[in-house]
Amino acid sequence: MPSHSDRRVMSYSAQQMYDLVADVANYPKFLPWTAAARIRTTRKIEGGTQMDADLVISFKVFRERFTSRVSLFPELGRIDTEYLDGPFKHLHSRWEFSQLDKGCEVTFWVDFEFRNKVLQGAAGMFFNEAMTRIVKAFEDRAKALYGD
Repeated sequence: MPSHSDRRVMSYSAQQMYDLVADVANYPKFLPWTAAARIRTTRKIEGGTQMDADLVISFKVFRERFTSRVSLFPELGRIDTEYLDGPFKHLHSRWEFSQLDKGCEVTFWVDFEFRNKVLQGAAGMFFNEAMTRIVKAFEDRAKALYGD
């Protein structure tokens, strides 16, 4: 079961980074291997908003759709994701955004396991590189949206 965590200090505000990560519909514009995204439903929950979203992930010969429940807690500076349907046994992730004097600290954690042994094996081979590229993609998107 691959898991990954990353902590970065960034020169953008916690709100800017929160908004960027919360904008799931735009992931195909900048996130590696993300071919499509669709928000199915959005509803208010205590302390925030929850949405069910489909992502289509495409890598070489693999193309898989999965659905996640994304819980947005703006006052806490936190975004949680839980897996609902698709090729995983489980998938959980959390983003946390903390404002600093200059910029913010972003913490990202993900844990998942594919149902398919071939996909799990492939994920294991490039997992750390993939997570590094994904975090870098969010950094690059922040730079494109907010400047240096």
